This record gives sequence, structure tokens and C-alpha cells, in this order.
Amino acid sequence: MRFRPCIDLRGGRVVQIVGGSLHGAAAPETNFETDRAAADYARMYMADNLPGGHVIMLGPGNESAALSALSAFPGGLRVGGGIRPENARRFLNAGASHVIVTSYVFRDGRVDTDRLDRMVRIVGRDRLVLDLSCRRRGGAYLVVTELWQRFTGVEVDGPTLNWLSDFCDGFLVHGVDVEGKQTGIEDSLVELLGAESPIDVTYAGGARRLEDLDRVETLGRGRVGLTIGSALDIFGGDVPYADVVAWQRRRERPA
Repeated sequence: MRFRPCIDLRGGRVVQIVGGSLHGAAAPETNFETDRAAADYARMYMADNLPGGHVIMLGPGNESAALSALSAFPGGLRVGGGIRPENARRFLNAGASHVIVTSYVFRDGRVDTDRLDRMVRIVGRDRLVLDLSCRRRGGAYLVVTELWQRFTGVEVDGPTLNWLSDFCDGFLVHGVDVEGKQTGIEDSLVELLGAESPIDVTYAGGARRLEDLDRVETLGRGRVGLTIGSALDIFGGDVPYADVVAWQRRRERPA
């Protein structure tokens, strides 16, 4: 179980948004926005030894900020948002440990295996993370694409996680319905990921207090990483980032 930091970018600036409010060119509901450079956050995460976080580009105009963050923490961050075979190597060469892919590998509401195979050939299975961010519909968690607005027919469940694990090194799963709302994590989704994912998985969405780290550790059987965004004081929230770092350090002490 690890805390996984984040850097979300919109128009080249570090932001925190309400996930379900993304609608193409329309401005999303924003919890936080700053002039502080993305690279400053990356350097902070490196100084605090917090690898495995992600940089997410929410729409156009973010490549320069993303590349600067990756260069500031070489090998420490994953990058997603508009990643395709044509640009993936650029981000890896800039210092990304992995590229995170979602919309490119989905077409007509399903996984396009030809596209998935091509991405694996370009970047390698060991440097690919699949974004299975999802929303609940009819009792199931369905992957959503295109700025989290379009439902696919792909359910986040044991068979899907096991099948897709052959193609990638990990999963990133936002609980989109609670993303950025600080209303609590989606317990059932975390439990599902902890029970069914055979590879590394990070959950994000709804975290609102330090104790959510313990909750995810328990519900996810110690196998699900947690990202806390809007609730952290470095993004305008009430949870001290220093306390989260201290929580992680305690988990790393020898028994």
C-alpha cells in the first residue's frame, strides 16, 4: 500500500477539478488552481521519495508543463491524457516511468485489441498503465472515456482486470462519480480492486481525510495505492501533505 501523488493539468496550470464536470471545451468545476509550476510539485514529490504518482493532462495546452514535471522527477511519475503511439516515446524519453492510456485503446465502447497491441509494441508492457476510470451504472462499474463522459461497455471486474493485466504493468482507476468532491472513497470499488487486480493498481476519488489511507489499506488488502488530490493542503484542502508523507514513511519502516 502506497500513497501516490498527482499533478493534474488544465491549460498548462496545476488544478484540481470535479471529475464529472469535464465537458469538452467547457470549463470544468474547479476546486483549486495555482500559478505554482508543475515541476515544483514534481521536485517536492522527489524530495519526499514518493514515486509512482501521475501527471494527467486534461485537454490541450499541457504538454510543456507535463514534460517539465517529468524531467524534474526522472522515473518517478507516470503521464496520461491524450497518449497515443505517435507521442508516447516523447514522454518516456522526458523521464516518465510509464505512459497511461485510456481513450486510445477504446473504440465503439469496447477495447480495440489492435490498438492495444500497437501501444504495447511501441512502449512495452512494462511501461504501460491502463486507465480504467469508471462510473457506476446499473450496479456495475463501467469504464468511461473522452474526458470521463462516454460510457463504454467494459466493466471493471475480475475477468476484465485479469485479461488486461497481460498487456500492462498497472492500472489507474478514478472513481469518477466522487472525483474531486471529497465525499468519501467508493468503498465497493476499492474492495473490488483489492480482491481482483493481479497487478499494481492505484485508486483515486473522494478521499477527504488522512484516515482514508488506512481505510484503503484495509479494504484493498494492502494491494491498492491511493491518490489524494483536492483534500490535501497543497491543493487548498485540509489534510496536511506532511502528515501523508509521514504516514508513508511509517509504512516503510522495518517491522
